[in-house]
Amino acid sequence: MLLPCALHSLLCALSCAWWLHGGAASRLKSPSLPIQPEREPLPFKGTSGCSFGGRFYSLEDKWHPDLGEPFGIMHCVQCHCEPQKSRRGKVSGKVNCKNIKQDCPALDCDNPVQLAGHCCKTCLQGGKKQIDSVLNSFEYFPRKSKEREEELHKSYNDRSYLSSEDVGPGESRTDFVAVLTGLKDSWLPSSSGVARARFTLTRSSLTFSITYQRMGHPTKIVFLDSDGTPAFEYRVPKGDSDMICGVWKNVAEPLLRQLQSEQMHISMSTSTGQRDEVEGRIIKHRALFAETFSSILTSEEENSAMGGIAMLTLSDTENNLHFILILQGLIQHRDRDPILVPIRVQLLCRQHILREIRANITSHDPDFAEVLTELKSRELFWLSRGQLEIAVAAEGQDPRQISGFITGRKSCDTIQSVMSSSDALIPGKTGGVGSAIFNLHDNGTLQYQVQVTGLTSDVVSLTIELKPRRRNKRSILCDLTPEFSKATGQAIGSWSRLEARHMHMLLQNELFINVATAHSQEGELRGQIKALPYSGLEAPRHELPTPLAGHFVSPPVRTGASGHAWVSVDKYCHLHYEILVAGLSQTDDLTVNARLHGLAEIGELDDSTHMRLLTGFYGSKAQGVLKDISVELLKHLDQGTAFIQVSTKLNPRGEIRGQVHVPNNCEFGTRSEAEEEEEELEDFLSKDPEELKKDPHTCFFENQHYPHGSSWTPNYDKCFSCICQKRTVICDPVICPALTCSRTIKPEGKCCPICDETKELKDVKVPERVDEHPEGCYFEGDQKMHDPGTTWHPFVPPFGYIKCAVCSCKGSTGEVHCEKVTCPMLTCSHPVRRHPTDCCKVCPQEERTTAALEHSDMMQADSPRYCKFGKNYYHNSDSWHPWVPLFGEMKCINCWCDHGVTKCQRKQCPLLTCSNITRTEGSCCPECLDDKEEDDMVMKAPDKRQTWRHH
Repeated sequence: MLLPCALHSLLCALSCAWWLHGGAASRLKSPSLPIQPEREPLPFKGTSGCSFGGRFYSLEDKWHPDLGEPFGIMHCVQCHCEPQKSRRGKVSGKVNCKNIKQDCPALDCDNPVQLAGHCCKTCLQGGKKQIDSVLNSFEYFPRKSKEREEELHKSYNDRSYLSSEDVGPGESRTDFVAVLTGLKDSWLPSSSGVARARFTLTRSSLTFSITYQRMGHPTKIVFLDSDGTPAFEYRVPKGDSDMICGVWKNVAEPLLRQLQSEQMHISMSTSTGQRDEVEGRIIKHRALFAETFSSILTSEEENSAMGGIAMLTLSDTENNLHFILILQGLIQHRDRDPILVPIRVQLLCRQHILREIRANITSHDPDFAEVLTELKSRELFWLSRGQLEIAVAAEGQDPRQISGFITGRKSCDTIQSVMSSSDALIPGKTGGVGSAIFNLHDNGTLQYQVQVTGLTSDVVSLTIELKPRRRNKRSILCDLTPEFSKATGQAIGSWSRLEARHMHMLLQNELFINVATAHSQEGELRGQIKALPYSGLEAPRHELPTPLAGHFVSPPVRTGASGHAWVSVDKYCHLHYEILVAGLSQTDDLTVNARLHGLAEIGELDDSTHMRLLTGFYGSKAQGVLKDISVELLKHLDQGTAFIQVSTKLNPRGEIRGQVHVPNNCEFGTRSEAEEEEEELEDFLSKDPEELKKDPHTCFFENQHYPHGSSWTPNYDKCFSCICQKRTVICDPVICPALTCSRTIKPEGKCCPICDETKELKDVKVPERVDEHPEGCYFEGDQKMHDPGTTWHPFVPPFGYIKCAVCSCKGSTGEVHCEKVTCPMLTCSHPVRRHPTDCCKVCPQEERTTAALEHSDMMQADSPRYCKFGKNYYHNSDSWHPWVPLFGEMKCINCWCDHGVTKCQRKQCPLLTCSNITRTEGSCCPECLDDKEEDDMVMKAPDKRQTWRHH
């Protein structure tokens, strides 16, 4: 395991006694991290805070540093982003970390318990029973409702419906909504467009789903803070979809507070020349959790700058339609004192009025809620087909109207189901799996794709059902069996007779899919159909997932668990994954496995020993991105010979597995960060010049704006090359390569001399044999033309000129050829580089000291490379226990130097099957201890406290 970036940050923040400034800290890069988190977007301009371990923290934030595998979260170390003010009054953040273990209270019990996720031990009276009660209070262990459970026969099971949603600690969600309408400006025409945006906040990530009408395809979405300053900008991809899906990651704490207090706005605009921009305030609303139908209300007037949305839902038992209207711009009243405005709400079908409601609303709070009671069967039918229209009109001196059709609720979430034998009505352990995805259209048609595998016998029925009320009384809504193909194990088709009540239940996660087989007539597999919240990965919305089952493990595992996974490879050759599991046991041995529910891994079918850990997870979902992938693994993904596996404590070698096939063009491996930044730079250069000025990292030089990372030749001296690094311009003189000829000349307009063996300067000209490319070669690094036959040191932003390489221009082809400078073999044990810009090392007069070693940049690969950990340097193959400031030496972790790369690994502990587990002072692994030995230990050493470990 390589050294995590967060550990670098902690070492720098603590042992080096310097503060890590927010927004200006350089990221310490490890040569190849085993698991790299998805790169978080940098905070927008003007945002103060701290950068630590690749993450951004707002002022006054506190956190426990996560050092990654194998170190984990340092619960006894707390870091704080402290605000600091410079002499000029500018506020920035500085990281201060301290050991909080010394603040733990003194305990008077004999057997204090170390709970998972806590630094201090705690006293628990009553032994294991008390431990279980504490663990059961954690929100990520589902509890069954006794009332609902009694509705089922004791041999029946619908655990997925009865249990609360699997949510990990800190995974609470908050939903928001916004109505976007045109802006009212007296000097510019307003837009007639209306958009509805729904947001979900999980931790510090805000996902959004946006639909719009009466406007062109948007190109830009901007989140505005309470002052109207842009806080985050999202570039909308090109396409013909009317649904925009996106995610804003790592929202700063001050902006989260503004979001929670409804002080933020969202703006959306198109690229057309005319003004076509809509904006609205982001608010919470009580109707979001129950909404199953919706409508966007627009006006037929041009430049109306008004609109609204309707959120609707059916009653649970009666055919009553509840709705809430959020109106924007319909009521024209600018006085300070609110007035009552009469409105008319109509329910129509094909211009025929079915229902009408008249009411008064206040001008300052134009929201309106009402219930349409006892909908008739034909009204429910029209509702399910998207043919009902709702119209709202303001009556009085200035009558205005907005209207829209009612359809099923739209979002970027994926309607899906994982079917397992553990969740069958009669639970079992067959090792099979089923998975399904659904797509609900505006006309009420439900498209489905279902796949099953690993079953004990042939499929006899495939059905969509309600929750059964009693034994042998399954409520079947739709039979998908005629569409099932035994050859492929799939059923693909559509259900066009979905009733309004069924749509409501579908969007409330109240439907199930059941697979019955010849050996299990009531059902071998079963799963709840529910929405998978959008997380930024597009694959779940369009593709069938990879099934994960015990049937695919080698050797096969008879388990009741199953799952499915979406895996994709992006243009940078980074692997994105989202894994859902069902039926994994969460209640067995909670005292040992309190937090870690499973381990997700990826590997190659022909060599199961080469496994890559994706993530450890609790609950039912794991997701992330893997950036450092070997060429071999990418090749196996392309060929379909890779697999994803979920391991648990009961089955550490794999409980469920699935074969993954992801076609890709990554034969050269993952793209480097420099290549990513280069491509991002090209996209950035295509921006509007006005947009370029707004970027906080843009450089202004010689009356021109340059984006961060760009390079150019300055006008004041053509023999310099400049680069822009976050508002700082760095210009270096051209470094000319050494020439071995006896006579040199310097052509006019050129920076470096060239060899001239026979002719005078005035006679120098390009040989006739290179007439094919008379202009020479263009080099991307310094963005200069080079004459045929010339040589130069390459200019590589942001490092400048590299003296360890020499490039030459081939006149016959116009190609640039660069090669590394060959350094002579040295006989001394500690060669040195006399000057920092020298390429090759030389033997010193006397042996080098450690201080001299510290200034070596290891560019010469002819001798063994060293490793640096903290303040210490280690030779190749050296091993040591890492020392972490404020925590001391970590004797349970071994580190070693592997040709310049520091690798660390936690000591592997054997799997224990005993009930009584303890760990003695100074040992790394827990041990089994029977009751007699436990009593003896307490008698012999009454003052020595026993420690429990919870995984």
